Amino acid sequence: MQRRHFLSLVGVTGIAAMTARSVLAEEAAQTVPATPATIPGSASDYSETRDGIVWFDVAKLPVEGRAWNNEERFRAFDRFPARGEKIVTQGVWGNSRNSAGMAFRFLSDSPTIHVHYRLSSGSVAMPHMPATGKSGLDLYAKDEQGMLRWVDVTQPTGQEATVVLTDGLAPGKREYMLYFPLYNGIDALELGIPVGDVLLEPLPPREEKPMLMYGTSILHGGCAARPGMVHTAILGRRLNQPVLNFGFSGSARMEAPLAELFAELDPSVYVIDALPNMDPQLVRERAVPFVQIIRAKRPETPIILVEDRTFTNAWVHPDKLSFHAENHKALREAYDKLTADGMRKLWYIPGDTLFGDDHDGAVDGSHATDLGFFRQANIMEPVLRETLGL
Repeated sequence: MQRRHFLSLVGVTGIAAMTARSVLAEEAAQTVPATPATIPGSASDYSETRDGIVWFDVAKLPVEGRAWNNEERFRAFDRFPARGEKIVTQGVWGNSRNSAGMAFRFLSDSPTIHVHYRLSSGSVAMPHMPATGKSGLDLYAKDEQGMLRWVDVTQPTGQEATVVLTDGLAPGKREYMLYFPLYNGIDALELGIPVGDVLLEPLPPREEKPMLMYGTSILHGGCAARPGMVHTAILGRRLNQPVLNFGFSGSARMEAPLAELFAELDPSVYVIDALPNMDPQLVRERAVPFVQIIRAKRPETPIILVEDRTFTNAWVHPDKLSFHAENHKALREAYDKLTADGMRKLWYIPGDTLFGDDHDGAVDGSHATDLGFFRQANIMEPVLRETLGL
């Protein structure tokens, strides 16, 4: 008989992670070859001076959060390579052209940082999500203790702009991380510093395996106030780990071809959080095969199944409470089947308190505010630490 292991945290309600003990002998698959992340040979390969500013073309430089770096893509900051258009659904493909989860790391001692960008869409905001989150560029820097802390964010009002991202910075060379827009794509992106005795040095993506997180509009980033406030980014900073954000608004339904694409990659962990786009019948049809496809090629990689968050107004909507209960039941059944069949390194996170238990974690009952994202990160962090041995 199998035993479930529960991980609990004092002061956080409803946090649990479950792992199975039995071993399933599975055949490992080859990893998609990856081109090592290197910086082009000289600054002239990716920079030019215009009007007293040295501009660095970020599209020519390696960024974090972009998989399949050695394959052709239509735009530099699309989340899938070009071949993905013929593999995934139209909804997933359209959303994959948003730059959610991508970030650029660099060193600079300049007191002023400029940015020129051209977004793929002129729709820079939504009624329930500000332009800073949907389309903004969000800048963090490491402090003296090595902690990434917020610096500034662009406030887009149109599709293209050349603006001062931040100025008046305290003297000193720092490591920066620039998060890209969550719900918009990028056609062009340059960072600029004034000509003079200042530095902007691109950094390659970190060598650690990234955490692969797959989910719905919530994981996509709806409705964070800034790109750095989605829980995937928060967890990346807390755990000091790179992240692949595969959130697809309204389109995460555990399709088998998508699992096959994910299995090509070699992440440190798979987080599967697709239930908000699914119903109990679809969960029963697809959850087990989806996990099995990944596990067949990645026998040693931890997989975390996440229940859908409960609508924050479900307390007064019995139909919503009933739906969540059935959805959760269906995923638990899938987890039980997989563990009964001997699958190991499988974890489970309940969803009832992902946004908290005071009903204030969402902007519209469904999509997280920054508070909701912070609470999700609090629940997922100990599970990820346990699975990754951090």
